[in-house]
Amino acid sequence: MDKIIFHIDINNAFLSWTAVKLLQEGYDKDIRTIPSIIGGDEEKRHGIVLAKSPVAKKYGIKTAETIYSAKKKCPKLEVYPPDMGLYHHMSDQFFEYLKKYSPDIEKLSVDECFMDMSHSKYLYDALLQLAYHIKEEIYRLFGFTVNIGVATSKICAKMASDMEKPNKVHTLFPDEIARKMWPLPVDDLYMVGKNAAIKLHEIGINSIGDLANCDEKVLAKIFGKQGKVLWNYANGHSDDLSNHRETKNHSVSTSLTFSTDIGEKNKLLQTLYRQVDDLGKELRKKKLYTDTIAILYKTADFVSYSKQLKIPTLTNSTEMLSKYVVNLLDQSWNDEKLRNIGVQFSNLTPVNRKQISIFSDEQADNRDDNIQNTVDKINDHYGTSIIRQANLFTK
Repeated sequence: MDKIIFHIDINNAFLSWTAVKLLQEGYDKDIRTIPSIIGGDEEKRHGIVLAKSPVAKKYGIKTAETIYSAKKKCPKLEVYPPDMGLYHHMSDQFFEYLKKYSPDIEKLSVDECFMDMSHSKYLYDALLQLAYHIKEEIYRLFGFTVNIGVATSKICAKMASDMEKPNKVHTLFPDEIARKMWPLPVDDLYMVGKNAAIKLHEIGINSIGDLANCDEKVLAKIFGKQGKVLWNYANGHSDDLSNHRETKNHSVSTSLTFSTDIGEKNKLLQTLYRQVDDLGKELRKKKLYTDTIAILYKTADFVSYSKQLKIPTLTNSTEMLSKYVVNLLDQSWNDEKLRNIGVQFSNLTPVNRKQISIFSDEQADNRDDNIQNTVDKINDHYGTSIIRQANLFTK
């Protein structure tokens, strides 16, 4: 059987999850059916639209615009605060549910993932039926809807799930690419941001089909090595949408490619906290420690850069690593929009050579290790990260 990939994307996750919680608490309306948004606190300068209902979208309200602007478009707009603790809890339940269908799950964010179904027990036709079953069961169990894209590559699965929404299953197999994907505007292709779209339009590439049939040398002159990536995506090739790699006892890293370019520090921090939490747990399972951390950046214009920091002591503590990563972000991020961000821990060692000085407390270090190990055991027993450090839930 050919490779089969599911891309599963929760429809309007933040607003849907808030709606589910409110309904469970006896709220008298489903905020998905009225003009509503999830928005930050205007008084704390986070007054932007984080998520919008389908009804709000009809008023022209857009994600990331100010709440003030959104209310001018729709005076009756209802605003609900974000709840990151709830969102991570719902996300963990979602991914835990998917594990019963495949162990090969690759998270793209808190609300979307790839599932490799190539080696499952299901036959080809049954996989399509399974996609519909998963979609319906998620709604029955959790109260929110998903879109599922089914394809033979990650890029096609991702593009398929972005087709008509909500609560749909779409396929994008090789023989469907020319008919279903090529007529779409080139702006709709995954990884084509605003700046890239402008450059493509300037040379007469207006559809994904135009890009797929373009001379690769032309793209290379404009975008460098990323031109090949764009050409591959337009032709339904390449699985390099996210990665998690390890070089034995040298480094571990993880990175995430955003579905849209991100320039808000809070969103970047939430991604970094999650990455540090996951990698920290991996280090502790393997009894490895690090004293070298790095943040890996890729901008909206495909420019890659990184910043590395040598820390004063070996550690695998999520709390300590998070603090250093936050400081490193402050020092190294150039305030531009990013399409990808990642974390790397290197110079790994199985020996914890903690530097004892007049400022260190060895008993406190051991206590913190014991607490961290206990948290890991609870998470392993009761599900993915039922306990996380507080800064994972900051707004």
